[in-house]
Amino acid sequence: AAHLDLPLAIIEKRRMGNTDRTESLNVIGEVEGKKAILVDDEVDTGGSLAAAARALVAQGAAFVSAVVVHPVLSPPAMKTLPTAPLKELVVTDSIPVSREKQDALNLTVLPIAPLLGEAIRRIHEGRSVGEMFEGLGLGKDA
Repeated sequence: AAHLDLPLAIIEKRRMGNTDRTESLNVIGEVEGKKAILVDDEVDTGGSLAAAARALVAQGAAFVSAVVVHPVLSPPAMKTLPTAPLKELVVTDSIPVSREKQDALNLTVLPIAPLLGEAIRRIHEGRSVGEMFEGLGLGKDA
């Protein structure tokens, strides 16, 4: 958010007992009338992502999109995510996503092979991997 000069809100989430089930409890930050982008490392059943999207809409977000690195997308996600108030869901191809799932969930899948390939090449050559991100404002000085 700082690099994009945009406001930040956080979804407070807690685990329910010793289960994998979570409950979205609180939106920390002002989202009313804003275009919200959820950022997460993975989506498995879609429960947390859907709950977070609903919490943002309940707090007045104009719309909600999400970006996720690892799209596990286990079978419950196929029921949970289509009912979530998400305008867009963007994932990487760190885990293969079938065409059926892509179509059913209206996913945008971004390839990460070029990024991984460049990182491997830089490591092999003894060059900095961090330099790859400096043009994005994400390098060592960020």
